[in-house]
Formats: sequence, structure tokens, C-alpha cells
Amino acid sequence: MPSLEDSRWPAHSTEAIEADSVLGVVLMKPLVLICSQDVELYLFLSHILGVDGFASEPAGDVKEALALADERELQAVVLDCAPTNATGSTICAGLKGEPRTGGLPVIALIGPGAENQYLDLLKAGIDESFVRPIAPAKLLDCLRTKLALPKPGSNGIENGSWLCCGSLEMKPDAHRVRGNGHDIHLGPIEFNLLRHLLEAPGKVFSRDELIDAAWPDNIHIGARTVDVHISRIRKALKTASPGSVIRTVRSAGYSLEEPDG
Repeated sequence: MPSLEDSRWPAHSTEAIEADSVLGVVLMKPLVLICSQDVELYLFLSHILGVDGFASEPAGDVKEALALADERELQAVVLDCAPTNATGSTICAGLKGEPRTGGLPVIALIGPGAENQYLDLLKAGIDESFVRPIAPAKLLDCLRTKLALPKPGSNGIENGSWLCCGSLEMKPDAHRVRGNGHDIHLGPIEFNLLRHLLEAPGKVFSRDELIDAAWPDNIHIGARTVDVHISRIRKALKTASPGSVIRTVRSAGYSLEEPDG
């Protein structure tokens, strides 16, 4: 079976790169990082994810995985935990320890013979784990559950309700945001922040309240980190929903501006 050392990785996901070129306006596929040194496994996982509406990026080692997690707007991470490669728990711990990626669902695929890694993965904060071989449908169902995505064939509108403020709309159970009819792509933290603001337009939320709403309890977040994520949301809204404004209230926090009239 080919490995990272004797095979070339496929180019980064075309769909994800094209979507990033026009921030927030195009309908982006949920981006999953696949951490594996097994090229054949990556190609297999990439194929089944692509058929089901996901995009994927490969990472061969800890350094590459953490760098991509910092550069890209990931929705989830799949770790290949082979008996000869015990870096899965290191990658998981690195992701869970960073404010930007701490909320990412991380799923481990534990190869036969690598069951001894399970305890280390638990300590690192893994969200879900499966022993290979795993039925593709089981992995896809897990991803959709973790990301609150609708099942294939659903338009994400029929069930549940939308949160609205002017031209800005969010359907939480489908993890979907629209502005003026355009789909807006947000990372997990940005999505949680915007959802909290949309649940009470006009209300001023302190940074501490926003931290409680958007980040896991076991991660320390500073006020500056909240400001960075709010800035990212503003950038996306400016492109797709310019009438939607997040207001800064000095010494108090942020609120989603209610439209006039």
C-alpha cells in the first residue's frame, strides 16, 4: 500500500479553493481535513465524502494538519490512527487546544492493531472513534450529526425553523446561513457566535456571554479572540448581506443591529 513517502498527494480541494475566492457568497461544501499517511485511504475517504456533498483536504503529519487547520475554514477532522502511526492523539490535542479549532468535531478511524491508542485519543478530547473497517454510511452519518447537517436530498428548509434579522437568515439544524438569498459559509465558531446574536437581535451580549455560547467549556478564551471571530463574521456579511450589521458597544460587547422600519 503506498504511503506519503512514495506517492504524491492530490492537489487541494478545487471546490473549497474556488469557494474561498468569493468570500461567503457561494455555496460551500463542508470542508473535512483527512489526516493520514495512507494515500489510498485518503482517496477512498475523499471520494465517499465528495459524493455525499463534502470537500476534503489531506494532511500527512502533525505540522501540516495544524497549519491547514489554521489556514482553512474546516468543519471537521478525520484521523487515520494506524498501528505504525501514533500521531492521531497529538493532532487531536493540538486542535482542541487552540481557540480557533477547539470546537471542531474530530473523528478517529482506528486501524486493527491500533486499539491501544484509544485511551490517548480520549485524553486528547476526541469526539468520536470507530475501528476500521467502517461502513462509509456510518462515517457520513456521524459527520452529518456532528455538524447538524440535513440528510442528502433535503433542501434544509422543510423541517425546523429559520432565525431571521432583516435579510439575514439562519437555519441552525441545517447549519445554513443566507443573506439576501445568498448562502454564507462560516466556520463552527463563527456560526455559533452569529446564532447567539440572531437569537436576540438588538440585545448586547458581553464577550463572556459569547464565549460561553460558542466555545467548549474547557478552553480558555480571551476577549481579543472574540473580536477576531466577530471580524470574520462582519467580512462575510459585508459581501453577502451588507444590510446586516454587528454593532460594537464600547465596554459592553456586541449586538446584531435590527433593520429600520
